[in-house]
Amino acid sequence: MSKLSVENVSRQFPAPRGGAPVPALLPVDLTVADNDFLVLLGPSGCGKSTLLRLIAGLDRPTTGRILLDGRPVSAPGPDRGMVFQSYTLFPWLTVADNIAFGLREKGLDEASVKPIISDWLERIGLAGFGNHYPKQLSGGMQQRTAIARALATDPAILLLDEPFGALDNQTRGLMQEMLLSIWEKQKKTVIFVTHDIEEAVFLASRVIVMTARPGRIKAEIAIDLAHPRHYTVKTSSEFSALKARLTEEIRSEALLAAHV
Repeated sequence: MSKLSVENVSRQFPAPRGGAPVPALLPVDLTVADNDFLVLLGPSGCGKSTLLRLIAGLDRPTTGRILLDGRPVSAPGPDRGMVFQSYTLFPWLTVADNIAFGLREKGLDEASVKPIISDWLERIGLAGFGNHYPKQLSGGMQQRTAIARALATDPAILLLDEPFGALDNQTRGLMQEMLLSIWEKQKKTVIFVTHDIEEAVFLASRVIVMTARPGRIKAEIAIDLAHPRHYTVKTSSEFSALKARLTEEIRSEALLAAHV
């Protein structure tokens, strides 16, 4: 059985003033295996974030169904950890308390929570920042905390919606390396949304290319780069070939989206 199954899932939104519904996502069929790092790649507005929100249970499909471990997805749940592009930490909580939020919601006692907090602070390189508040952190530090908060409860799947899109290039590269290192050690099932081709190639085990709006799956490309995956792989001929292939797949879609 697949970890996640998306079956004939589409999404239409009501038009203003009673017009025809606006299709955001055409029927999609997709399976995600356990331990997969799947990247959804496509131009802005192609429906990739819509699909991720449906998987998260933050929205309901117009047609079709989504199954996680064989169970229908109908609402948000602790089996799915979500990280957004915007910084969504609770500003009144410290870094440690943000990480602990989901654990305490699950009813874990403090004796169980404390070692998990310490472990994740160490993993994300913020061991000395547990008592800091979000406003005292850089954007990259806030997103590291958000990733730790999403993973601390050990969800079945991690969903990330362009989480590094607001970061500068250097910080973005370091965040990609950190996330990939965590995945290589934990082998958590991940679905990651981006419109950045290089980011997709570096992170993914598999890339799903989506068409311009209304979105559908155009291509599926395996990324057979070795692990552990060091940042220097970006200068390799294999990386360049995959990047070129994806560029060709998505270029026409980006041009079409620009003229919609």
